[in-house]
Amino acid sequence: MKLDRSDHESLARWAADCAEHVLPFFEEKFPEDLRPRRAIEAARAWAQGALAMSEARAAAFAAHAAARDATAHASACAAARAAGHAAATAHVTTHAPHAATYAATAAAHGAAEATDVAEATARERAWQRQQLPEPLHALAFPARTNP
Repeated sequence: MKLDRSDHESLARWAADCAEHVLPFFEEKFPEDLRPRRAIEAARAWAQGALAMSEARAAAFAAHAAARDATAHASACAAARAAGHAAATAHVTTHAPHAATYAATAAAHGAAEATDVAEATARERAWQRQQLPEPLHALAFPARTNP
């Protein structure tokens, strides 16, 4: 499927929405660290044409550094990775599904004590699907094939 600029922007906005949905898992543990939030803002700014791709990539790298700093907290780490991939979507659209996957991982780890992990993941994935226009589902949720 060939994407136009509008589709690319839609995927970046969606990836930012996915990351923002689980950002509280990071911010609860690291309230002073704004790198993931800034990455989400960068993804949105790029989608609006207000930020260069190189600046969005820099924000992505910073969010991934925040994730490395948060490895002791699985949900926080995954939330920061989601933010990093959201910003990186400005560079390459294939980062968008990674943002969603890390967001689902953050939700699963964040809910692990309170509920079933599979249920938390399924709820997050259902929410993600509702946020994205249906024509882009195949790109955001690629079919898994068995090797």
